[in-house]
Amino acid sequence: MGFFLDMRSSTNSSKTGEGPDIQLGPEPERFGLIGLRTYLVPGPVVTFSGSIGLIGELGDTYAIEIVRGAEYDPNDVIYRAEGVLGVTGATETQAFNAQDLSAPWAIQTMYSSYISGVSTTVRNGPEVFTGIASTPFF
Repeated sequence: MGFFLDMRSSTNSSKTGEGPDIQLGPEPERFGLIGLRTYLVPGPVVTFSGSIGLIGELGDTYAIEIVRGAEYDPNDVIYRAEGVLGVTGATETQAFNAQDLSAPWAIQTMYSSYISGVSTTVRNGPEVFTGIASTPFF
């Protein structure tokens, strides 16, 4: 059993239809940024969860990525999930869960979440990105 170290959340919108109304594109767009304190604990475990509401056309594709750092770098991607919208014109909330089992031994580490996809898809809310850091042992 590990011990809790830190928890942070980044929320752009908390309800469906109150999103930023930003079209997706091929370049990843950040929708969440958090900094987690791990207090120089060796081998911390970082667990992420989140959701993002999308509206678009049947068959529209998207990708959600979590990056270690505040800026997008494909070399720093620690999680990637791809999906396809299943309906036309209705908001679908895409949820994700991930872990960084190779988190650095640092005082604080920044993490960001990104989304990319086809331009007929719009970010419609809700949008939330949460991280929890814990020790790997007791």
